[in-house]
Amino acid sequence: MLSLEHIGIQFGERTLFDDLCITIGAHDRLGLVGANGSGKSTLLKIIAGLNSSDTGFVHKAHFVTAGYLPQDGISTKGKTLYDEAVTAFEDILLVQEELKEVQHSLETLDPSSPEYMDTLEIFGELHHKLEELDAYRMKSKIEQVLMGLGFRTQDMQRQTDEFSGGWQMRIALAKLLLQEPNVLLLDEPTNHLDLESLQWLEEYLQHYNGAIILVSHDRAFLDGLTVKTIALSGGHFDIYNGNYSFFEKERLVRKELLINQYKNQQQHIKQTQEFIDRFRYKATKARQVQSRVKQLEKMETVELENEEDEIHFHFPQPQPSGRVAMELRSIFKSYGENCVIRNLNYKIEREDRVAVVGVNGAGKSTLARILAGVEPFDSGERVPGHNVTVSYFAQDQAEELDLSLDVLTTVESSAATETRVQLRTLLGSFLFHGDDVFKNVGVLSGGEKSRLALAKMLLQPANFLIMDEPTNHLDMRSKHVLQEALSAYDGTFFIVSHDRAFLDPLVNKVLELSPGSVKTYLGNVSEYLAKKKTERKALQPAAVPLQPEEKRKNRQEEQEKKKAAAKKIRTVKRVIEQTETDIQRLEARKTEIEAILAEPEFYKRGSDAAAITEEYALLKKKIEEAYTTWNGYSQQLALAETKD
Repeated sequence: MLSLEHIGIQFGERTLFDDLCITIGAHDRLGLVGANGSGKSTLLKIIAGLNSSDTGFVHKAHFVTAGYLPQDGISTKGKTLYDEAVTAFEDILLVQEELKEVQHSLETLDPSSPEYMDTLEIFGELHHKLEELDAYRMKSKIEQVLMGLGFRTQDMQRQTDEFSGGWQMRIALAKLLLQEPNVLLLDEPTNHLDLESLQWLEEYLQHYNGAIILVSHDRAFLDGLTVKTIALSGGHFDIYNGNYSFFEKERLVRKELLINQYKNQQQHIKQTQEFIDRFRYKATKARQVQSRVKQLEKMETVELENEEDEIHFHFPQPQPSGRVAMELRSIFKSYGENCVIRNLNYKIEREDRVAVVGVNGAGKSTLARILAGVEPFDSGERVPGHNVTVSYFAQDQAEELDLSLDVLTTVESSAATETRVQLRTLLGSFLFHGDDVFKNVGVLSGGEKSRLALAKMLLQPANFLIMDEPTNHLDMRSKHVLQEALSAYDGTFFIVSHDRAFLDPLVNKVLELSPGSVKTYLGNVSEYLAKKKTERKALQPAAVPLQPEEKRKNRQEEQEKKKAAAKKIRTVKRVIEQTETDIQRLEARKTEIEAILAEPEFYKRGSDAAAITEEYALLKKKIEEAYTTWNGYSQQLALAETKD
C-alpha cells in the first residue's frame, strides 16, 4: 500500500537515518521508537508528504491517503466545535452543496420540461451518493468521537477559540479520526489526554480500518496497539516483529549476538594481520599475503553502537515525617460559578504513593496546587503533618526558572552535595548532553525548560513530593531514570499522570477525582481500571427475560459458536506447537554454529567457513520468521480464548 525506499536525511554533518526501507501494509500497526532527536517526527512528516528526504522515495498507491497529527501547534477558530468537526467530511459536504443547487433548480424549473426530469434524476443520484458515503450517520460519528475524546454535549456549540491548547489538539485528533485516512500518522497523541479518553482512543484504534504508525512515550499505549516496532538510533534503523516490550527483549538478544560476531571478527582480523606482518617480506608467501590484504580490505566490519551509560539517580535522603503527611478538611474551591472541589476530606499518610486520575477539568491540578500550598481555596483547612517538607512540580514549573542562568548553574543552585560530574550525569538523563548544559535557559524550548525544572526539583530534599504530569516531556530512558528513583524513594508522593506503565510499579493507591466527589482505590492504575470495568458491568441493566423459543434458539447459536471457537483454538494451538518445535530445532542449530564461529581456526576453513556463515545468516532469518509466526498465532490464541 505504501513503501519507503532508501530514505535518508541529514542535518548538517549529522545523519538522522540512511537507506531506510519499509513496506507498510493496509492494516499494519507500527511503533516508531528512539531517543528524542533520533528523527521520529521527521520520518512521520516525510511519509505525510510535509517534508522531503535527501535521498530515496515514498511510493504509495494513488488511492492511499495519509493523515498526520503533530505533537502540538494546531489551533482552530471561527467555528463551533461541531461545525469544525463537520469539516472532516469534505466529500459529504461537496455532495450536499451540489444537492442544494440541484434542489434550487428543481424549484425554478417547469415540472413538465425535459430539463426538470434530467435534474430530478441527478437529484436521485446525489441522494444515492450520500447514502454510499454514510452521510446520514455523520452526526452520530461526530458525537461518538468528540465525546470519546472527552468533550461534553454542551461543548458542541462552543466556539473553538474558547478551547485551550490541549483541547485544540483533541479537536485535531477528532477530525483526523473522522476523516479515516488509510494511514494514520500519530506523533504523541496521548500527551493531552486524560486516562479515560486515552482508554477510549486505544480501543478505537484497535478496531481502526487502516494502517497506524505511532510515536509515543507511553509504553502501555504502544504495547496495546503495535505489532511491529521500528527503532531509530545513531543514524541506523532496525525492525522488530513485535510491540515495545518484545522490542526491548529482542534488542538485548540482538546486542549479545552482535557482540559475539564482533569478537569473532576481531579475532579473525588479528590473526590475518599477524600473518600479513609475519610474511610480508617473504617472497614465497607473497601471493598469500596479498590475498589476505585484499580479504581485509573487502571485509564488511561489524560495528558496535556507542552504548549510553546506565544512569541511576537517587533523591536526597529526607527527614522522616509524622504518620500523617497531609490532611485536607472540608475543602471547597471554585473558579467563579464553577465549583471544582466540593467538601473534600482527604488524608495522606506517610509512605502513601498516590496516583491521581480523572477527566480533564475534574480538578486534579487544582488539588495538587492546594496540597502544595500554592493555591488558595474558598473554605476548609489544609493541615500539614509533623516535620513535612513539600517539593512541588507543576505543569508550568518552567515559568519559575531564571532565564538569565545557564542549565548547569540552574541545577547547581538546588544541589546539596552533588559534584559537577554528578549533576552533568543527571542532566544527561534528562536529555541535556555535552555543551547543552551551558545553554542559556532563555533559549530553551518549552519541553527543555520543563525537563530542567523537573531535574532541579529532584535535587531538593523533601519527604512529600507532589508532581503534576512529570513525564510529559520525557523520553523512555528519562522516564526509566525517574521511575527508578521514585521506586527507591523513602518518602510520600502524590502524582497526577495518565501514564499507566510509569505509575503501575510505583503507586499503592489511586485517587479518582470527579466533579463533586472523590474515591480511593487500593492498588495500582491497571488494578483500578479493572475494578472500574467490573463496576460498570454491575451497573448495566438486567436483560429482559427471553421466551422459551428464543432461549432454545440462543442456546443452539451459542453451542455452534463455541464449537467453531474450540475448533479454531485447536488449530491455532497445533500451529503454535509446531512453530515452537521448529524454533527449538533452529535455535539448537544456531547454538551449534555459534560455537563453531567462536573457534579461533574457523576462518581458515575456506569454502566450508563461507557455507557455515551463509547457513548462519539463513538460520537467523528463519528464526525471526518463526518468531513472527509464533507471535501472530499467540495473539490470535489469546484473543480467541478471551472471547471463549
